[in-house]
Amino acid sequence: MRKSHSSNNGFSLTEVLLAVGIITVGMLFIAGVFPVGIHFTTIASERTIAAVVADEAFAKVRLYAIADPCSLLDDINFSQLRVDQLVDFNNIANINPFEFAYPSDPNMDFLLKQFYWSALCRRVDPDPNSRLVQVTVFVSRKVGSGSRFRRRDLFAPPSFTIVPGPVPVPVWINVSQPVGFNPSTLLVSDADPADGISEITFINDGYTIVDNVTGQIYRVLERDAAMPDMIVLDRPWQGGPTGSVWVVPPPVGGGRYPCIAIYQRVIRF
Repeated sequence: MRKSHSSNNGFSLTEVLLAVGIITVGMLFIAGVFPVGIHFTTIASERTIAAVVADEAFAKVRLYAIADPCSLLDDINFSQLRVDQLVDFNNIANINPFEFAYPSDPNMDFLLKQFYWSALCRRVDPDPNSRLVQVTVFVSRKVGSGSRFRRRDLFAPPSFTIVPGPVPVPVWINVSQPVGFNPSTLLVSDADPADGISEITFINDGYTIVDNVTGQIYRVLERDAAMPDMIVLDRPWQGGPTGSVWVVPPPVGGGRYPCIAIYQRVIRF
C-alpha cells in the first residue's frame, strides 16, 4: 500500500501580502489613535490644573479684598468697580505681578511657571452698601518662553501695550449684532483701525468671550470664512446691539490659543 505524502509548501504570495496588509492597517490605526490619546490626555490634565489655579485665584482676590484697618498698599479701590462694566482686577488692586502665576512658589523663576490667571470684577448690586462682586477668572497656559501678549493701555485706551513676560491677559474688543442675521452672530470691529492691529484676529473658532456689561460667558463656534469679522456663538447674544467683549488674544505674531478655561463666582468683598 502506497503512503500519501503530505504537502509541506510554505505560505503563498497572496497570503503573505494579505498578512502584511493587515499588519500595516493595524499599525496605521495605532499611529493615528496614539497622538489623539495624548492630545485628550493633555487637555484633561490642563483642565484639572486650571480648576486648581482658579481656586487659588479666587482665594487671592478674596484675600486682597479684605478691608484693612489702615490704608495699606494691597487694598482694593472698591469705588472703581461698576455694575455695568467689567474692570481688570490688576487695575484696582496693588498686587505683585508674580501673584498671577502658578505654581505660586516665590522661589521658582517667574518665567519657568506654566500657568497664569487674570480676573475681571463687576459689582452685582447698585446699592453702594453692597459688597457683592462678580469675579471672572481666566486661566491660561504658557505657549512659549518668547511669546508676547498685548494689553489695552490703561492710560491711553484703546491703544495697546506689550505685556512684560509671556503672560496672557484678556482685552476688550468692540462687537455689534448684525441686523437680519442669526441672533447668535456678532460682528467684531477694530477700536482703532489706524493702529495697524487687526483685532478681528483676536477671536477665532473655539475661543471663549465674556460680555463686558453682564459678565455672561459665550463660546465661539465659528469665525465665518467669507466674512472674517463675523463670529457665531454657542447661544443667542443677550447683550445690546453694540458693546464689547473680553477675550484672551493669541500671542503677538500668532500662535496657540492660550486660554484653558474661564471660571466665575460671586464674592463678598
